[in-house]
Amino acid sequence: MEQKKKTQTSGVKLTEGQTFPLTIKRLGINGEGVGYFKKQVVFVKGALPGEEVVVEATKVEPRFSEGKIKKIRKQSPFRVKAPCPIYEQCGGCQLQHLAYEQQLKEKRDIVIQSLERHTKFNINKLDIRETIGMEDPWNYRNKSQFQVGLQNSKIIAGLYGLNSHRLIPIENCMVQHPATNKVTEEVKKILQKFNISVYDERKRKGIVRTIVTRVGFESGEVQVVLITARKEIPNKDLVIEEIKKRLPEVKSIVQNVNGNKTSLIFGEETIHLEGEEVIQETLGDVSFELSARAFFQLNPLQTVKLYDEVKKAAALTGKEKVVDAYCGVGTIGLWLAKGASELRGMDTIKEAIEDANKNAQKHGLKNAKYVTGTAEHWLPKWIKEGWRPDVIVVDPPRTGCDRNLLDAVRKAKPKKFVYVSCNPSTLAKDLEYLSKEFKVEYVQPVDMFPHTAHVEVVTSLELKISK
Repeated sequence: MEQKKKTQTSGVKLTEGQTFPLTIKRLGINGEGVGYFKKQVVFVKGALPGEEVVVEATKVEPRFSEGKIKKIRKQSPFRVKAPCPIYEQCGGCQLQHLAYEQQLKEKRDIVIQSLERHTKFNINKLDIRETIGMEDPWNYRNKSQFQVGLQNSKIIAGLYGLNSHRLIPIENCMVQHPATNKVTEEVKKILQKFNISVYDERKRKGIVRTIVTRVGFESGEVQVVLITARKEIPNKDLVIEEIKKRLPEVKSIVQNVNGNKTSLIFGEETIHLEGEEVIQETLGDVSFELSARAFFQLNPLQTVKLYDEVKKAAALTGKEKVVDAYCGVGTIGLWLAKGASELRGMDTIKEAIEDANKNAQKHGLKNAKYVTGTAEHWLPKWIKEGWRPDVIVVDPPRTGCDRNLLDAVRKAKPKKFVYVSCNPSTLAKDLEYLSKEFKVEYVQPVDMFPHTAHVEVVTSLELKISK
């Protein structure tokens, strides 16, 4: 018989299947409850700070354990009933069972925990502000990427369940804009009508892998992207005609081919099928053209608040040279361009840069220029040519800033560095790395994804004056 895993901390043994009492101290970065059993850290999905629970150990590792709730002895006053019927199965949201106002407080605490863990800063002396939330924290996502599969010979679309490869069908996601829900449902029916096969990962057969929909909150325009395993789609013209007939709000139909064995949604080849190549979106008084693969913030309402915080942190007077690194379609840069003397941005995705330059042109911004490539390539080159930025803004992926980029920033020595982060852990590590040259002025959390454990942060840094 296989021996059950045990872990030892100060002579304490914890065994898989064992039940034990636990007081939850805080939320972890994935939204799980965190408690300590005889100094051993235990993560418990669904448990909330302040709760006293009976836990069953489900996974035991040398440095931590995971458990599930068997019983809640003392319930948090902030625990609420999750309104979504598939909340427990889906795993797309992690905090629907926590009152929204309290979610905002816990997200600030997640930022504090990351800074405590990864930096030597005196947290009590840091200006860490209250999290900026939403007035109505539902139906905020402008884009859905639902995998397709078969269930009882019917096409379903949804997300894989938490820690499983079981596809959970989602017909009405409560955090998605209603238009993305409606369009995905109709496209699914159209694929069924014309017998378009869905991709089977195990057999590596079938055609459609994913239905991606994106809506412009202001324009109401919708783009549909069919991610397929191969280029040929049988009855393609009939599918396109049916989408146009049933869904007049769909202004752009695109195909993306991804035949690789990968968890990445998009492949390299994108084919424009019908309608416009882009859809329109407006943030504040800035409008954008969005192509299928262009990165754009998923919560437009909060994006306005986020970018206003970036503008505040940059504190431009009209004289500054600004760099927008990881610029995507130029969203942050366009928000700042009017207050800058010159703005330069870069990104490694060629289509995003094309969109960024088009967007700048459309707004008559002659002082904005976007180039393809990395900041670590362009910054030293520009400095060598005698062009030195006063302000650098970064909005990197979850992995944080590339170390070469941070080195380039340290050498460039801008007066201000504004760091927009979607991952407090990598933010904290990067801030620690920059701390010799830069002083953290303040940290502003923003809730871009209500009911999930994600928190976005705008950090304002200033160059330390050498003595």
